[in-house]
Amino acid sequence: MSAPAPPSAGAYPSPPGGFAPAPPPSTRRNQELLLLGFAAVITTVSLFIVEASQEQSITWDIAKYGLAFGAIFGVAHLAVRRFAPFADPLLLPIVALLNGLGLVLIHRLDLADAQTAIYNSQPIPSPDANQQIMWTGLGIVGFVVLLIVLRDYRTLARYTYTVGLAGLVALAIPALLPGRFSEVNGAKIWIRLPGFSVQPGEFAKIALIIFFAGVLVAKRDLFTAAGKHFLGMEFPRPRDMGPVLIVWIVCIGVLVLEKDLGTSLLIFGTVLVMIYIATERVGWLIIGGGLLALGFVFAYQLFGHVRVRVDTWLHPFDDYNNTGYQISQSLFGFATGGLAGTGLGSGRPNQVPFAKTDFVVTTIGEELGLIGLTAVLMLFTIFIVRGLRTALAVRDSFGKLLAAGLSFTIAIQIFVVVGGVTKLIPLTGLTTPFISYGGSSLLANYVLLALLMKISDAARAPAPTRKRAPAPIADAPTEMLRAPEDGAKE
Repeated sequence: MSAPAPPSAGAYPSPPGGFAPAPPPSTRRNQELLLLGFAAVITTVSLFIVEASQEQSITWDIAKYGLAFGAIFGVAHLAVRRFAPFADPLLLPIVALLNGLGLVLIHRLDLADAQTAIYNSQPIPSPDANQQIMWTGLGIVGFVVLLIVLRDYRTLARYTYTVGLAGLVALAIPALLPGRFSEVNGAKIWIRLPGFSVQPGEFAKIALIIFFAGVLVAKRDLFTAAGKHFLGMEFPRPRDMGPVLIVWIVCIGVLVLEKDLGTSLLIFGTVLVMIYIATERVGWLIIGGGLLALGFVFAYQLFGHVRVRVDTWLHPFDDYNNTGYQISQSLFGFATGGLAGTGLGSGRPNQVPFAKTDFVVTTIGEELGLIGLTAVLMLFTIFIVRGLRTALAVRDSFGKLLAAGLSFTIAIQIFVVVGGVTKLIPLTGLTTPFISYGGSSLLANYVLLALLMKISDAARAPAPTRKRAPAPIADAPTEMLRAPEDGAKE
């Protein structure tokens, strides 16, 4: 039996132009959905372990939190698939896993608080995990709304000064309010109303990042003007340092009037990094670092609350039952956790004051150990690196600075939080993004995530294709035609 004849050249005519059409670009949304499912499974299993350890029984809270978690991030995924289809597929799953871990730890501390209340014959407090899942839902609502409304993030550059003014006003309001409406644990950083409270500094940091991204792009010549050379480095001219001095004065004002060391350090550090990225001059970092050190020396000499923070950092056990109790318990918790941790639900993290907010990292270190804490820090590292990759990939200068600023503010915040609870630096009162209990922090960080997703979508989207005009007859490609066989009809 003879082999079939090979097909002739005319059997598979080449497309016009001689090239096959390019395959459709991959959005990788299915990978994102798979990772979100993985985060939901880890969260649900962790809730199961916590309840089995604490109550020796399983309640309907697992189903309630698990279903709510899945529904919330399912909506977020659908919104990304529709309004930011080319965004980085790792950003949302990482946030979902961090948020889920925070929910697990808050539920675990709720159970411990309930047991303590029963032991002391006190009323059982309402669980904060219910509030956390509600704030997560509201954060996703804000995330989705921003994805829909903000069609092009570059429009924010048109409102640079308006956004900056809004950020400054948000920072100033708590300082101007009476203490009963703004002060919590000695820091005036809240707006407290009956049945409602908000921390405006969380939103102010994002507004100020947008403001400085716009200013650095519009006034780039001011920051890159030739200055004096010293020790092989170029330093800015004194008359060009006005913007940095203004930021420094604002941060010192926050430190003095609101007693908020964390926010002032966060804002100044983020702005300093953005200036360095825009200019690539080490001189700005040296001058900024000098101003930062000068500000803290000034504050230490003049303000008692700063001296208390520093003295507690240096000698936490000298006043163990008063100012040193919190950081001392944090260190004991890390020591108890060791390498592998005590296991979810098997430690005593509720012995640390503010274990759900400022010291949630201590809870991780005690029950998940150094291994678990390292895994969490790796998740944050991946998130930050993907944000910086977005800054490198996006084409416009405003998007580069905005993505870099948003990524670095998370990096600085994590460094300040972990450094504070491990006694590397003085305590600042900042919360851990996406993990700590609190509505203002979650809402602001989901706004940050939405901005990063929009920039990532623009950076990864394929370039628009232009329809080519038909080629002239003389330039048209030659096609092979098969001659009709004998006896065939022509």
